[in-house]
Amino acid sequence: MSSTGSTNNSTSKSNSDSSIEKIATVRLGGADGPEIGVQGFGAMGISEFYGATDEAAARDTLDAALEAGVTLIDTADVYGRGANEEFLAPFVAAHRDEITLATKFGIVRTDDPTYRGIRNDPAYIRSSVEGSLRRLGVDVIDLYYMHRRDPAVPLAETVGAMAELVKEGKVKYLGLSEVTGAELREAHAVHPIAAVQSEWSLFSRDVERSAVGAAAELGVAFVPYSPLGRGFLAGVFVDAVKDLSSDDFRKSHPRFSGENAQRNADLLAPVRKVAEAHGVTPAQVALAWVQHRASVHGLTVVPIPGTRKRARLLENAAATRITLGAEELELLEPIAERVAGDRYADMTFTSAAREG
Repeated sequence: MSSTGSTNNSTSKSNSDSSIEKIATVRLGGADGPEIGVQGFGAMGISEFYGATDEAAARDTLDAALEAGVTLIDTADVYGRGANEEFLAPFVAAHRDEITLATKFGIVRTDDPTYRGIRNDPAYIRSSVEGSLRRLGVDVIDLYYMHRRDPAVPLAETVGAMAELVKEGKVKYLGLSEVTGAELREAHAVHPIAAVQSEWSLFSRDVERSAVGAAAELGVAFVPYSPLGRGFLAGVFVDAVKDLSSDDFRKSHPRFSGENAQRNADLLAPVRKVAEAHGVTPAQVALAWVQHRASVHGLTVVPIPGTRKRARLLENAAATRITLGAEELELLEPIAERVAGDRYADMTFTSAAREG
């Protein structure tokens, strides 16, 4: 099956497992950006949020990512309050020249497990980057994101401080997460932005209001997080309250519990239908849909599904080679507008809250 949203249909094999086909590649941030796999890896769940982790299995999953050509590795200082970056450090040290490393600043946590704050001021940015460099064990971060926007701090001030890090050689490329189209344009005028990371999936299409169009216009790559609806689109669970462990943060998401969860589970019928027609999983259909957004909107799209299992990583990567037909895309099109419940309990934490 042919790839979608890619520029290089690589068919080379991994040195460690010749049965694994590497995914296609794209350029991040324009012609001068790094060449990366058309699908990346979201490392958040390795440290927390989704229940207990098997460290050995997680490390094997990282190895599988490289074998499959998944080279954009995404973390953040807030994941595990630094533990995620520390966990990745040995892998990064062993494969520094093979991966593109992304991390983020901006979300503040304290000893109160329910607290989430946002800081974008220059002093905080400088402190954050030094912490991430130390925990990751690197001299430079390939892609550094503003994780969330603090409207109280002028965007030009925040991006200006990030640009200083580029000048100093501590960061190569800049990214923004959960921003509107207007905010992206404003930031890009201060310093080129290589990528925007926001939630984008069959269940969440807020970004299509303005951010996607602005990214396409400016030549900025889009990096969808939670492209599998935090596992819901993959059928991992139906009702978060009933099906997931007590420490799983999906229990707090309105669309994943109670009547909302049941209504949303009913929306998956067309996803399963398309999956059966291709002989693939619903998760692969959901990822193929996200990859197809590249050709729909005319921009680079590199989703970052996360997993802690080698088999699921390889399954996700294989989705980059699925092509959905026009009738199948039409069948999937109405799903997002029918989803019950917001994607977060507090939507002020998202770009959707700032859309005009």
